[in-house]
Amino acid sequence: MSKVKCIIIEDEPLAVKILADYIVQVPFLELQGSFKDAIRATDFLRFNNTDLIFLDIHLPKLKGMAFLKTLTKPPAVIITTAYHQYAVEGFTLNVTDYLLKPIEFERFLIAVNKVKTAQSEQEKPKESAETRDFIFLTMQKKKVKILFSEILYIESQREYIKITTSKRVYISKMGTHEIEALLPVHLFKRVHRSFIVSVDKIESYTAEMVEVNGVSIPIGRGYRDVLEKL
Repeated sequence: MSKVKCIIIEDEPLAVKILADYIVQVPFLELQGSFKDAIRATDFLRFNNTDLIFLDIHLPKLKGMAFLKTLTKPPAVIITTAYHQYAVEGFTLNVTDYLLKPIEFERFLIAVNKVKTAQSEQEKPKESAETRDFIFLTMQKKKVKILFSEILYIESQREYIKITTSKRVYISKMGTHEIEALLPVHLFKRVHRSFIVSVDKIESYTAEMVEVNGVSIPIGRGYRDVLEKL
């Protein structure tokens, strides 16, 4: 099973050391490098693939949230900060988790396990996902069965997702990265940082939007090639 490649974007040397020490203790993590500001990290990401970013918010030159908005196809992101008031904005940008400093190892492990779980789901043999025609999701402490054929689109809502089907709307506490990993790739496509649509339910589309069941859904700048391959 492949490792989770990660980078640290943090300007405090002590915080970098703590995160690096934690990463070394987790067998499935591999640290590719650390960067004092987001500009240097951006240059690294232009030529390298990474699975996870540990991102501080208060950075020199370019703030963490502003940097996150520049990424068209971001990897998993775990926010590391001393400021809790940015949690809501972080989840609107679909971050995997939000760690408050000082970060305890147990809490760190919970966060990175979320990323590893999502990666493991993506690496599973596709046969099971291709043949299964449903998914079970946790909603209000129970597992609810949803047929793939009934899903119209999925929308990120902070730390939750809203699944709109032909019958009703479901809300589940998980990220779009997590649900995307559980969906058959030939049936569902991410067209925006916050939206996944059912290919079969697309009625029309342009370069800027796709229409599903009469609802106009924006197409993200980094996802416009997705529909061209249909």
